[in-house]
Order: sequence, then structure tokens, then C-alpha cells
Amino acid sequence: MKLWVGLGNPGAKYAGNRHNIGFMAMDRIAEDHGFTPWRKGFQGQVSEGRFGAEKVALLKPETFMNNSGQSVGEAMRFWKLTPADVTVFHDELDLAPGKLRLKTGGGHAGHNGLRSIHAHVGEAYDRVRLGIGHPGHKDRVAGYVLSDFAKAEAEWLDDMMRGIADGAPALAAGDGPRFMNAVAQRVAPPRPSTGTARPAPQPAAAAPAPDTRNPLQKLVERFK
Repeated sequence: MKLWVGLGNPGAKYAGNRHNIGFMAMDRIAEDHGFTPWRKGFQGQVSEGRFGAEKVALLKPETFMNNSGQSVGEAMRFWKLTPADVTVFHDELDLAPGKLRLKTGGGHAGHNGLRSIHAHVGEAYDRVRLGIGHPGHKDRVAGYVLSDFAKAEAEWLDDMMRGIADGAPALAAGDGPRFMNAVAQRVAPPRPSTGTARPAPQPAAAAPAPDTRNPLQKLVERFK
């Protein structure tokens, strides 16, 4: 069994925040793959489903970001899971908007949700790092992650969510490259080929020969 955790903050006030992109990913996976309705559990919201023989539980902690580890730890104990069974989806400042990377273990890089999970279950879990870009200065980070995505970002954000749902079966099967490729196909799809070869360049026209006739010859030529 796998436990996929989307990080965010509960409540309508935070629903559209950049910090809540993990919640958004969980909602899209549950919707697109017919998972069970969300229910209360483990200090959060839980939805369950399958990808082939692999059972996957989705978890959205409602402890607020800074205490996400409480919810994750409780779910892990209930299902008797190890950190290797857990994948956390979270916002990533160090990736450009729409970019996605997979990572296993390592530090929390100052992310309060990851910091809390580290404290409760250790660091040996998988992460899906969802790029949201950086505001440019560390003093602006708090306001940036707690602000809503701009309208101009709606297209790439929807493409990323669709790609995550497309690739979810591959992720459940442990095929990280195929999962990342599914996202890339949505966010930056290849341009379709028209099947028409580019026309060959045409040689330049030759310059006209200089007119060496004298004025009388030109006049006579006009009246022929």
C-alpha cells in the first residue's frame, strides 16, 4: 500500500494559495481516477483507490502546514507503513512554475510542512516537488506562498494537475521517469508535425544587364 500526502492549509481562505498545490494534486488524482469520496481521518481528509493491484491512500492533513507530520505519522501507524511507502506532494520555490521533480530523502530546505514530517517520521520518504517559482527575495517568500495563483498562471497549473493525474498509475508502479514524462507531455506538449517539408530556398534572380544604348538609339527603339 502507498500513502500519498498533499501539503496545504485547510479552509476556503487558503484553497487557491500556492502553498496548497499539494492539496490540488490530491483532489485531481481522486477525481480523475474515481477514488472514494473524501472522509475525515488521521487529522485530515482521506480518499482511497487502486491503480491495478496497488492500493493508494490520499491524505490532505488539516493540522495546518506547520504540523503536517502529526497527520502523516498517525496514518502511517494505522496502516503500518514505512517512510519508503510515503510520497509527499509539495510546493517548491526552487523550481520554475510548471516544473516537477522527484526526490527521495534529503533535507527539508526550510519548508515547514516537510520540517514537521521529518520530525515525526524521518526523512526517508519520497517527494514530488511542484515548482511554483520564487518571488525574488527571501523576505517576500511568506506572502508569496500564502497568496493565490494569478489568473495568468491558470493554464500551466491546470496542465500540471492533468499531467499528475495522467501519470499517477506510473508513479504507483514505481516508474518515476514515466510519471514525469506524463506531466511534461501536458505542460510542454511536442509540436505536431505537419508532414510538409520546408520548401527549398530559391536562387536569387540575376541582376539585369546594364543598358549601354545612347539616347538616340533609345528613342529609335521606342518608335519601332
